[in-house]
Amino acid sequence: MDIGLVGLGKMGGNMRERMRRAGHTVVGYDRNQDLADTESLTAMVEALPSPRIVWVMVPAGEATDATIRELSGLLSEGDLVIDGGNSRWNHDQDNAAMLGEKGIGFLDCGVSGGVWGLENGYALMAGGSAESVEKAQPIFDALRPEGDFGWVHAGDVGAGHFAKMVHNGIEYAVMQAYAEGYELLQAAGTLHNVTDVFRSWRHGTVIRSWLLDLLVAALEEDSDFKGIQGYVEDSGEGRWTVEAAIEHAVPMPAIAAALFARFNSRQDDSPAMKAVAAMRNQFGGHEVRADVRGEDARPTDG
Repeated sequence: MDIGLVGLGKMGGNMRERMRRAGHTVVGYDRNQDLADTESLTAMVEALPSPRIVWVMVPAGEATDATIRELSGLLSEGDLVIDGGNSRWNHDQDNAAMLGEKGIGFLDCGVSGGVWGLENGYALMAGGSAESVEKAQPIFDALRPEGDFGWVHAGDVGAGHFAKMVHNGIEYAVMQAYAEGYELLQAAGTLHNVTDVFRSWRHGTVIRSWLLDLLVAALEEDSDFKGIQGYVEDSGEGRWTVEAAIEHAVPMPAIAAALFARFNSRQDDSPAMKAVAAMRNQFGGHEVRADVRGEDARPTDG
């Protein structure tokens, strides 16, 4: 099968290679011409036989929307666009409607697997019509992991990205739990080797997972994480998951707390925690520390 692929970064570049290994012809375009197979989106579309399938793998938001708008003027009736980025699910209906006016199909597809997907395969969560899924099925089969799992037609347009959003929200909470456990084990000072403990959990325990494997790999490189700043971004899906939980009145304390922990990581000296320290000093005379600029704090006597 022939397919166009827009966006050849860490994920897209490996996806191109995995599809090629499965025998598909992939024509890739990227703004970085060192990565691209063609010099423009137009040239990429012209290189594909009809009916065309184009997979978009660029950052969510305006970059994805602009790419799909440009493709809508280049593709024809019967062609298909797959948005494999981390787009917000409720934007998918707009893109599907725009393309549908020209008879162009649309699928949204959540993709998980990171830089390991080339060898291990990518978990895929697709949203859209059964007809469009059937048209793209050989590509999904090439990208998915071997075995019975790792692929799902989640529902209509938007369902794939909604599933991926919740997946990433769960990922936030799981990583936060491992991280908090790591900090406590380090702080207690009762263990001979924290890395060995985490390594032992990889087999036979109820908390074993791929994320645990990755944490162990990181600990083996640097058990104290001396070269890493404790600053964590959020890519959007965690926020959207919490917003959806509020919309549907679904309690989600673990995922919400994990999201807020990421916000806290970006503050060198949290204003909120300064306020807590000040209040503790006011009601109980608890000691406060000098701030990070080295200015003297002023505890009261009462």
